Amino acid sequence: MKIAIIGTGAVGGYYGALLAKNGFDVHFLLNRDFGHVRQHGLLVESVDETIRLPKVNAYGRPEDMPPCDIGIVALKTTSNEKLAHILPYAVKPEGAVVVLQNGLGVERQVFEILPGATITGGLCFLCSNKTGPGHIRHLDYGSIRMGQYRADDRPAGITEELKRIAEIFGKASISVEITDDLGKARWEKLVWNMPFNGLSVLLDADTSELISSTPAQAILREIMLEVIGAARHCGYEIGDALAEKMIAATRKMVPYKPSMKLDYESGRPLEIGAIYHTPINTASRFGYRMEKSRIVSLQLEHLDPHKRLSPAP
Repeated sequence: MKIAIIGTGAVGGYYGALLAKNGFDVHFLLNRDFGHVRQHGLLVESVDETIRLPKVNAYGRPEDMPPCDIGIVALKTTSNEKLAHILPYAVKPEGAVVVLQNGLGVERQVFEILPGATITGGLCFLCSNKTGPGHIRHLDYGSIRMGQYRADDRPAGITEELKRIAEIFGKASISVEITDDLGKARWEKLVWNMPFNGLSVLLDADTSELISSTPAQAILREIMLEVIGAARHCGYEIGDALAEKMIAATRKMVPYKPSMKLDYESGRPLEIGAIYHTPINTASRFGYRMEKSRIVSLQLEHLDPHKRLSPAP
């Protein structure tokens, strides 16, 4: 079995290294790091262990990759326009694709490119940063919540394909929780992503600074409750208690800069489309206005270093 890592950054590099270390045939697609990784391999400095892979299957172009049985999409959603070119080379037409991205609606983009593939979405609970070419630093957590995608957006249930993919990750010492309702799981992750990603940029703060500030925590809580309200209007039963649960869990985390904060500091495009525009527009179609989240998204658009964004909702 061949596994393709599409996007060898903080997420793809970490999980890909674990799969390779545990004996899987992993093939890494890289961009700027290609020459370095081809010559020097991958290094993952983790709170659990240090993983050095001196030689990896590294590719600078999707055309050079072998068609793989499983493709793990770990690109930032701001690069998803590249998937139409990448996926037909990197993944067999009836293979499996695991989408490890933030936001809403990302699996549909993959389905439109590979309609014959088994598509699962993965919500990563991971504190990991890319600190240099071929160098990943894992700070905390690492589990994945995974569900199977259906084109009609209905719950797919616990399928044999989903269990098979989760088992593969488990063999690489990656903790996976499977869910019968991917849509609900994505909205639950947005309860954390929408407040923490945006406010980390707007308030120039990491998770510890946000959670220890009484005014910031009040804003976080209000946005969390708004996201929960939007999820309910979209048909997903999520209780208000999830907000307090996530605040308590974040308080226990090591101080961490969310991905959008790191992107902003590095001058990269911000993932406003998938994390803000799509949920806001989806909730609007169900008659619910996410006004607080919309204001955050507008401020992020103003600050975005690349201004490569779809129109604001």
